[in-house]
Amino acid sequence: MNEDNGEHDEDTARAKRLVAAWRGADRTLSRSLLEPTVGELLDLLRDAPYAMDEPADVYGDGVVAELERRVAELLGTEDAAFFPTGTMAQQVALRCWAARTGNPVVALHPMSHPERWEGGALSAVSGLRVAHPTVEPRQPTPAEVRDLAEPFGTLMLELPLRDAGFLLPSWEELEALVAAARERDAVVHFDGARLWESTVHFGRPLAEIAALADSVYVSFYKSLGGLSGACLAGPRSFVEETRVWRHRYGGQVFRQFPQALSALAGLERELPLLPEYVAQARMVARELRDGFEAAGIPWFRVHPEVPHTHQFQVWLPYGPDRLTEAGAALAEDTGRVLFRRWSTDGPPGLSMTELEVTEPGLSWTPQEVEEAVAAFTARL
Repeated sequence: MNEDNGEHDEDTARAKRLVAAWRGADRTLSRSLLEPTVGELLDLLRDAPYAMDEPADVYGDGVVAELERRVAELLGTEDAAFFPTGTMAQQVALRCWAARTGNPVVALHPMSHPERWEGGALSAVSGLRVAHPTVEPRQPTPAEVRDLAEPFGTLMLELPLRDAGFLLPSWEELEALVAAARERDAVVHFDGARLWESTVHFGRPLAEIAALADSVYVSFYKSLGGLSGACLAGPRSFVEETRVWRHRYGGQVFRQFPQALSALAGLERELPLLPEYVAQARMVARELRDGFEAAGIPWFRVHPEVPHTHQFQVWLPYGPDRLTEAGAALAEDTGRVLFRRWSTDGPPGLSMTELEVTEPGLSWTPQEVEEAVAAFTARL
């Protein structure tokens, strides 16, 4: 057997075992995107809040247009355009602003999605350049934006900054960041893939948050449980221009009703629950810290200590395979899923996982979290 094939078979078997352990558990803080079957996802579509006897969409009308209207209403913008992927949506938004401002430089964080997860598409596909107000694993400061040496046409802020720990600025800091960009004659674009759950931290409704920016991108699967897809929202003339580029980028899909239906379902079911998820995540984070300390773990970090959203990072001083195995064993032995996969995305000897709390996690009590932490650490 080819050695590479053998490793691939082992990885495949390990992945199947993990998913089986997660699906078989009766207690979990959230459900993994890898768990649902095709049949389960179809059942969600059938229950979507839309008349199923309406004609199917064709190139973005019908249910897709209804979704766009609903998003614009929620964000308080003049219009919104559906895109098949967030990557496409953001590239189109940033290239349109570059053309309007006459400046191809985008100021953004090096840990933001276009820099880490889009294969250099901003420069390779759109001909844009980037400038970094800071390289620290945090949101930039207004002074860093104001003092950036290179002129820039657009400031892009990822809210929250996922790879730094789902971090948000304070409301006052966000206002100051936007003001600093305006002082530089730049427009402001929000990467709001997870903006939906940021209202708790900011203490403001979605429309008030979105009103600070010139354009906003939101995702439908990262917090709302949709199949895929995104929307760009902003002034009507800008959104109309993005629709032209969406076609040029290959995003004018013939039928998109499954994505639109699942997005509408997420807006109805998940969006109202997100504040509860954030509150529960903060309880879970507190109990994790107490549990690791009680177990005598030599070093650990729950980051941020008080989560800004319903997602946060956990760091432990063990290898990722050891931690992933302990989590799988916990699920198989007790029917409880506390952690899933771990990775080495940091200093040597440390591993990190992202923890998310959604509807299945709302019923967990502090004592149950405490017991799960003790059972997990015992398997290390």
